Amino acid sequence: MIAKVSAFLEDAISRRIFPGCSAGVIAAGRQWCGTSGNFTYEPGSESVGEETVYDVASITKSLPVSALALKLIEQGEFNLDDRLIDTVPEFSGDYRQAITIRHLLTHTLDFGFRLSSFKHPGGDALFKKILSAPLRSEPGTVFSYANATSILLGLVLERLTGQPLDEAADVYFFKPLGMNRTTFHPGRFSAGTVAPTEYDPWRGRVVCAEVHDESAFALRPRVVGSAGLFSTAPDLLKFAAMLLDGGITGGRRFFSPETVGLMHTNALAASGNGCTGCGWELKTQSFMGGRCSDVTFGKTGFTGCSMVIDPMRKAAIMLLSNHTFPRRRHDRSQINAVRAGLADIVFEAVDAVR
Repeated sequence: MIAKVSAFLEDAISRRIFPGCSAGVIAAGRQWCGTSGNFTYEPGSESVGEETVYDVASITKSLPVSALALKLIEQGEFNLDDRLIDTVPEFSGDYRQAITIRHLLTHTLDFGFRLSSFKHPGGDALFKKILSAPLRSEPGTVFSYANATSILLGLVLERLTGQPLDEAADVYFFKPLGMNRTTFHPGRFSAGTVAPTEYDPWRGRVVCAEVHDESAFALRPRVVGSAGLFSTAPDLLKFAAMLLDGGITGGRRFFSPETVGLMHTNALAASGNGCTGCGWELKTQSFMGGRCSDVTFGKTGFTGCSMVIDPMRKAAIMLLSNHTFPRRRHDRSQINAVRAGLADIVFEAVDAVR
């Protein structure tokens, strides 16, 4: 399997899907990490290594943000059906009395606008927009993936923990799991260890060691729940391995099996409004491959990253890349084909020995 995975990723690099990548796999009780290619397409560019740090973009929404929410719910700090305004009373948008934590975790708030369209006025104006945004439909009736939803969830977590998101993530997950190269502050890493994401005309430079997402960038210095996490494939594997072991690792329990189950159980089954776990995408063949099971869950990042976890097979696949370099593509078809193809290789190999 490893030889097939390596050849598959080398082929993706040769087709310029990305200049380089770092991948990690858990399968058949074993772990593997591998790297290939370079930071950019330029001759002499740095080679990707296991310690190369990538901007994982919207994976932030699941890890650490949704995971932190589920942890606090498990601890009894709040409940899925608590109202947003109980923690964020300044929210003045539509249906303010009806929006719950469950809607935030399942992305069932139908905002109907892209935050990147409002990046120019600056962070304060953008944050006011989020707190007063109209909805196109009643909460819980439409699945609508949006940055604003995760930013609101992040704000709830800040209020409940009394800490910024970056500090809470360190305390609850990154430090105890030994995820030493996972952070919201990539500037702490030495030069030449963080992969660039894109030449951004808005900023007028190559974006490197700073958040790629425009709205998260505009909202600085606040750390937000939608994007901004940087990590490595080995670090993400540590989190995935803990989930596959039922929420426990190294003798320490991070989640109960029931909480892990919420991540890979369709939270919208009763309403028939879609298919998603609490905080994670569920059974999404576009990037999880045609062999994904009903309980396969994961998350993608716009920059070219993905996490795919299958508790039934005890398998996980991490892919970190800068597919957006030097400029973003018109759609996600190329990177999704690589994500899905990689998952198919791993799942096929696991099924062959089960």
